[in-house]
Amino acid sequence: MTPPRPLLTVKSPSDLRTVRRSPLDPHTLRAAGEIVEAVRTRGEPAVREYAARFYERAPREPLVLSRPEFEDAPCRIPSAERALLERTAARIDGFARAQRAALRDLRLAIPGGEAGHTVIPIDSAGCYAPAGRFPLPSSVLMTAVTARAAGCRRVVVATPNPSPIMLAAACIAGADEVLCVGGAHAIGALAFGFCGFVPVDFIAGPGNRWVTAAKHLVMGTVGIDMLAGPSELVVLADDSADPALIAADLLAQGEHDPDAVPILVTISPALASEVELALAQQLESLPTAPVARGALSNGSVCIAPSMDEAIAVVDALAPEHLEVITRDAPGVAARVRHAGAVFVGPASAEVLGDYGAGPNHTLPTGGAARFGAGLSVQHFLRARTFIRIDDAALARPLAQDAADLARIEGLSGHERAAHRRLEPRTR
Repeated sequence: MTPPRPLLTVKSPSDLRTVRRSPLDPHTLRAAGEIVEAVRTRGEPAVREYAARFYERAPREPLVLSRPEFEDAPCRIPSAERALLERTAARIDGFARAQRAALRDLRLAIPGGEAGHTVIPIDSAGCYAPAGRFPLPSSVLMTAVTARAAGCRRVVVATPNPSPIMLAAACIAGADEVLCVGGAHAIGALAFGFCGFVPVDFIAGPGNRWVTAAKHLVMGTVGIDMLAGPSELVVLADDSADPALIAADLLAQGEHDPDAVPILVTISPALASEVELALAQQLESLPTAPVARGALSNGSVCIAPSMDEAIAVVDALAPEHLEVITRDAPGVAARVRHAGAVFVGPASAEVLGDYGAGPNHTLPTGGAARFGAGLSVQHFLRARTFIRIDDAALARPLAQDAADLARIEGLSGHERAAHRRLEPRTR
């Protein structure tokens, strides 16, 4: 009898160390481009067409809800759910405000004056919250609470399903408006606006490949947080780890989406086999098994010859989420350089990050953790630099250096402007 196909594909360290994944594909990029351009050129009629096509809004339903129109939403959900949203929002807000407090203005003396930067918030933020198979109020809280903690004056939540729980989350998060559409047309509307809806300055939040493609297309017109692809979890484990716990976490990640990527990197062949058995057992009773099984087909297990090699594999993958379940987990985690968020030790489940322990769950995917970080108040802030010269005489060395560099670069106007600072004032 032929043995069943393994749920996780076995891959070598060299296989995984060469993986590079793009969140964009040419077909989606072209199709999303048509949608975004239609919204840019035709405004509200285009948004309504796509909203009707995707069964988001009826012809006479409003596309945008103002704060007074959803302010009572927390009262329209069960009190236990309201309290849950409030507790989660408070933890996210506390972490975000602590981050904000760590980002300070800077002043540095220079000849004749001072230079520095002032940390100031972006004026308006668009916070995208998916609501496909299920509404995701956690994404509303993660984005909108963080934008508000940063000090944004206007916060807009965009979601294709403004259900009571999503509206309650938007209210609790402090949103000013809710844009009741999703997909590429929502991103286009946030970036370009339409009659009665002012565009935002920055767009944040996770979404499907259409949302990601649209964010790529509007980048530059507005700021964006990142280009997020399918969700990822790498579990880095040794033989001290509980295989049933690892299997549960891999399946929790897998049920996000059939395109999700769950990976086990271990130095223990026995653990790899035990996790495979635990996955099969747990799938039998998991309500979301069809989705999770599809994700497992994208996943893999890698048996590394040493912890050094296992860490090298993790750094090459630069995963969105990394769980470290090893002896001396803090020490091992400290050796990893590239990961969007790290969960240290067996009690630090990735699901706690998904659901509001404090740090944001909007994280870089596809290896982008090599150069980017998860959503934070920093995304909604700008460090605006300044120079102030009070004593022109003391600043003469700066002006002379500027004139000399301008001459080297052939920019005569720059040279003359600098020289004027070297001349005595006549009035």
